[in-house]
Amino acid sequence: MSNKDYYNILGVDKGASKDDIKKAFRKLAHKYYPDKKGGDESKFKEIGEAYSVLSDDKKRAEYDTYGRTSGGGGGPQQAGFDFNGFDFSNFAQGGFGGGQTEFDLGDIFGDFFGGGRTRVRRGRDISIDIELTFKESIFGVERRVLMTKLSTCSDCGGSGAKKGTEMLTCDTCNGTGEVHESRQTMLGAFSTTRVCPTCEGRGKVPREKCPTCKGFGVYRKKEEVVVAVPAGIKDGEMIRMTGEGEAVAGGAAGDLYVRVHVKPDSRFKREGYNLVMPLSVKLTDALLGSTYKVETLDGEVNVKIPAGVSFGERLRLKGKGVPRRGSSRGDLYIKIDITIPGKLSKKAKKAIEELRNEGL
Repeated sequence: MSNKDYYNILGVDKGASKDDIKKAFRKLAHKYYPDKKGGDESKFKEIGEAYSVLSDDKKRAEYDTYGRTSGGGGGPQQAGFDFNGFDFSNFAQGGFGGGQTEFDLGDIFGDFFGGGRTRVRRGRDISIDIELTFKESIFGVERRVLMTKLSTCSDCGGSGAKKGTEMLTCDTCNGTGEVHESRQTMLGAFSTTRVCPTCEGRGKVPREKCPTCKGFGVYRKKEEVVVAVPAGIKDGEMIRMTGEGEAVAGGAAGDLYVRVHVKPDSRFKREGYNLVMPLSVKLTDALLGSTYKVETLDGEVNVKIPAGVSFGERLRLKGKGVPRRGSSRGDLYIKIDITIPGKLSKKAKKAIEELRNEGL
């Protein structure tokens, strides 16, 4: 009976699903791939053996019952492999073990060979910082930012051709925009595809180059970008503007990331969608009640101070807080701070002593 624990080799438990087994194999295959720096051919073969058994329902059932498969007496041949003379080309063609266990090799080794798929070229992402006042962060604002970046040439529209001249089929890629290369490895022959370096993936080249961009289709210039800051944004939040990054010939522009910095306000503090501000009231107004004019972010409002209000108590102004997504807003809470006079006149002192005598 085999002394190999296929579950242990892949690092999964006996109840692992087929997806879990595949994920474990893919991770280990990346790690031990022989052509990769730090790879291990013997370990790579071992995990392949384990995967070929555990990914096949019939073989896995036999292995779970007998500790081996019907292929033999316990060594690598049990899994249907002779690893001493193993032909890795079967593996490279997508069938591990003579095509009995299938998986997408490009999915597993895509970062080594490109996976046989052409990746769309994409311009560089860029980031900027902007500073807002507290009020701008609450209600939102539009900012215009002048920046220097690679942009699509406005004269040729990104084609790289001089106005009025024609585009010719690229001789390097024959108009496909792609070039194919073959590579022989111990896993077999691999074919990779990449963007044509001559036409930058466009399949065509200009007969005469655009004088503005020198035929590249893009060039570095100053450009004004309008940043629409949404209402209620918080300090440190990032705004992503798709396609507003740097352009690239024959591909899609990158993104622009705008990091927002909100200057603190001396009066207002934010608590989620609510705002809090302090209000100092006189002792007599706290005892007897009054009305105060308060400057909010929406303008001046009259706030009624109820008689007997206590220090630290909060008065709520509904709908004067931070806008939520939609039409509703949070609330503004006015925190009462009672001002205690430092000096008292004889008349005031006498009046307070009378209050104390009444038990107040």
